[in-house]
Amino acid sequence: MSLLPPAIFLMGPTASGKTGLAVELYKQLPVELISVDSALVFKGMDIGTAKPDKATLAKAPHHLIDLIPPTEVYSAAHFRNDALKLMADITARGKVPLLVGGTMLYFKALQGGLSALPEANPEVRAKLDTEALQIGWPAMHAKLAKIDPETAARLEPGDAQRVQRALEVYEISGKTMTELHHASSGEDLPCRLLKVALVPSDRAILHTRIAIRFDDMLKQGFLEEVKALLKQYPSLTAEVPSMRCVGYRQALEHLAGDYDETELRDRGIFATRQLAKRQLTWLRGMDDTVEVDCLNPNMVELVFNEINQFIKN
Repeated sequence: MSLLPPAIFLMGPTASGKTGLAVELYKQLPVELISVDSALVFKGMDIGTAKPDKATLAKAPHHLIDLIPPTEVYSAAHFRNDALKLMADITARGKVPLLVGGTMLYFKALQGGLSALPEANPEVRAKLDTEALQIGWPAMHAKLAKIDPETAARLEPGDAQRVQRALEVYEISGKTMTELHHASSGEDLPCRLLKVALVPSDRAILHTRIAIRFDDMLKQGFLEEVKALLKQYPSLTAEVPSMRCVGYRQALEHLAGDYDETELRDRGIFATRQLAKRQLTWLRGMDDTVEVDCLNPNMVELVFNEINQFIKN
C-alpha cells in the first residue's frame, strides 16, 4: 500500500465548512481539488448550490464544477469516470488529489465501484405508480423502510422518483438496493486513501448555520437566479434532475404560486436539514474515516495535520 499514490476524501454535511477548509488546505499542501457535488456540475446554478464564487475558484481551482447545463444529466458513473481520469492526471503532475464535497453516493461509487442495478421496467413502474396514487408516496416510503431501511433512511418520504426506483429494484431483482450496492462490481481505487469526515458535535449549531446560509441565498438573489434559469431553459420542471436539488424544487413551487416566500424559506431550510441528516447517515455507515468536529475552532489545523502526516507516510 505504501507504494500507491495518496488520495484524500474530505466529506461532510452541507454547511459544515468543506469549501473554506479545502481552500485553506490548497494553500498549504501539494493538492488539487476535485468537487464531489452533484449540484455543482450544473452551469448557472450558483447561489442555490453555494457554489464557490469566481474569486474563490481563482485562488483554489476545483475540477468538476460547471460541466453541463441544467437540462442535462450527470450520473455517478459519469462522476467516477471523470474523477478517476483526473486523479491519474493529478498524480502524474506530482500532486495529491483532494476530493471534497457532500454527494456521498459519488464517494461510494468512486471507492467501491458501481453496482449492477436492473434496468427500469415500465410495467413495474406503472404498478408502483398506481399503488402510490392510492396510498401516497410517504406510505410508499414507509413500505420501503420495512424492505430496505438503509436506503429509506437516505431518502425523503416525498422523493417519489428515488423511492419508486428503490421499490422497483426490489420488485425486479428480489434484492434491495443496499444489497446490490454492497455487491459492487468496481475495482479498488489504485491509491492509498485517507477519508476525513467533518461531523458536528452539536447538530443544533449546524441547523443554525443552514438557516443563516439559506437566508443569505435569498438575499443574494436566489429566486432571481431560478427565474433566469427558467427563462433560459424553458424545459426545466420539477422533474428534471437539476431542479430536484435542495432549494430549487421549493423555489419552483413558490414561483408557481404554491406558497409564499415565508413558506419557501421554511421548506427550503427543512429540506436542507433533511439533506444534512442523510449525509450524516451515509458518513456513519462508512468505514475507516477520521472524524473531525466541524465546529472545532481548530478544525483547519487538525485536518491539515492529518493530511500532512498521511502524505508524508
